[in-house]
Amino acid sequence: MNNEDRVRQHFAESIEIKRRASELAPLVSRAASLITGSLLDNGKVLSCGNGGSAGDAQHFSAEMLNRFEMERPGLPAVALTTDSSTLTSIANDYTFDDIFSKQVRALGQPGDVLLAITTSGNSENVTRACVAAHERGMKIVAFTGRDGGDLSGILGEDDVELRVPAQNTARIQEVHLVFIHCLCDLIDRELLGVQE
Repeated sequence: MNNEDRVRQHFAESIEIKRRASELAPLVSRAASLITGSLLDNGKVLSCGNGGSAGDAQHFSAEMLNRFEMERPGLPAVALTTDSSTLTSIANDYTFDDIFSKQVRALGQPGDVLLAITTSGNSENVTRACVAAHERGMKIVAFTGRDGGDLSGILGEDDVELRVPAQNTARIQEVHLVFIHCLCDLIDRELLGVQE
């Protein structure tokens, strides 16, 4: 296979996984309503993930704090991946597995939402953050892939899991980005009362 054919194959695989993931539209809508409800009740969204998923957590937070496609006031969202002093002090004094859970316990309040992003569902620090979120009375929107991993097993009935029907990390991350943009769009529309 030459390079051009390989590029076309990547696109074809991405399109097919996105088509299959579009079946999750009811869950994406539910996740947006969960977040919107929290924001309307003076809550906030904390987000976390590792590597590319850390970038996704930051991307979501930036869209909320600044704006997405409509003009509106900033919305309270905090990416737990961005404070290098906090991350390294927790990892050094305790363990890397606690870098998010300690922040959730310090910053999370009942009614807040945790956006937990892990392509495998098996990131221990993300799983521990979810346990901490439940302890704090928070709800969870989880972006996963594959079989949902360990994270899937600890989610409650009030939480929402958006599990990409794929095995490949790159394809899962591509759909996670679409989820982020869908959430941002739906949250804005619900908050601003846009009906079109």
